[in-house]
Amino acid sequence: MAHNPHAPQGPEGNPDPAGNTQMFRAFVDDGEPQRRQAPQRSGSKTGLIVGVVAVIAVLAAVAWLALG
Repeated sequence: MAHNPHAPQGPEGNPDPAGNTQMFRAFVDDGEPQRRQAPQRSGSKTGLIVGVVAVIAVLAAVAWLALG
């Protein structure tokens, strides 16, 4: 574990684990607004459906050429 000179020190000079936890939580809380996801658009479902249909069409064409 890396030494953090800014972490609170315990009675014998050992790092205080609670201080590290508090700094970690502050770090995580700072990044929280950036994690929000944009609302899902209906275009993504349309793209998925078109992709599946295209894959099925390609597979059908390959099967037709192989068997025909």
